[in-house]
Amino acid sequence: MSADLTAARPTRRMSASAGRSRRTSRRRAMSRRGKLLFALPAGVFLLIFSFFPLAQLSRMSVSDVSARTLNSPWEFVGTDNFVGSATQGSLFPAFGNTVVFVLIVTVIGLIGGLAAAILLSTSTWLSAFVLGLMVFIWALPPVVNGSVWKFLLGDAGLINSIITGIGLSPSAIPFLYDDRFALLSVAIVNSWAVVPFNALVFRAAILGIPGETFEAARIDGANRWQEIWHMIVPAVRPTTLVLAVLTIVYAFRSFDFIFVMTYGGPGVATNTLPFLSYLQAFVRFDFGMGAATAVISVLLVLVLAVIYARSVRSEEAHS
Repeated sequence: MSADLTAARPTRRMSASAGRSRRTSRRRAMSRRGKLLFALPAGVFLLIFSFFPLAQLSRMSVSDVSARTLNSPWEFVGTDNFVGSATQGSLFPAFGNTVVFVLIVTVIGLIGGLAAAILLSTSTWLSAFVLGLMVFIWALPPVVNGSVWKFLLGDAGLINSIITGIGLSPSAIPFLYDDRFALLSVAIVNSWAVVPFNALVFRAAILGIPGETFEAARIDGANRWQEIWHMIVPAVRPTTLVLAVLTIVYAFRSFDFIFVMTYGGPGVATNTLPFLSYLQAFVRFDFGMGAATAVISVLLVLVLAVIYARSVRSEEAHS
């Protein structure tokens, strides 16, 4: 009899454990269904306002669509729009301008954001004031930012007045009206607009480093530069990767500053792929060719989006 009771106890424990396991599995399944239910409105929104326009854009890029045929059935032309955009001689210069523009914005945006974050990593009233000012700059609409900087960089603007006033140049520098300066000027202004966001994210990463780590380094005789190079920079490396991809995407799709400050000029000096697509579609009314250029831009951004998603997943796996 006692042997039967002893054999029954493990059986009851096993059945109870199996029951708990089944209940846990059901709870997890219900949790997943609940998450999917909450995500459903966002998915519908993206389907309507993102995927459908992208599908229409792709269809337009392989069709003959102009002001004459816009409201008529679109004739399929294959890759003619892509070939036409390339043979017109505007696609490759725009691609080169885009690469230069993105490099300038990314480098200045990351280095400037990290430098600002290091300088503002203290909890003083001055750093709080500067952070608030940076948030204000970042939140300003690009059209407002671009208009202000167009005035500042003009021949009679503040910057040229200072340059000529202190004798650095005998005449005003054509920041926005010369092939040598226009793209660089617009890229620097765009960088200035993205630095606040990067600084805020970098500052959060720096404040996440334990204070005891810095105290131990100072006891061992480390100076400020060694703290930055051997402690801060390695600690913010995952954040830097994510911000780099976000900054590249931001710079790649930049349109507002170019539209307001130079309108793609002088000539085609500041023509980037997004702005070229705008000119082809809404100035020349060749919607098919503009859509083809836009599709090229979208494909490049999708590559960056995949890199961003993989970097975020890698960071979550190592955290």
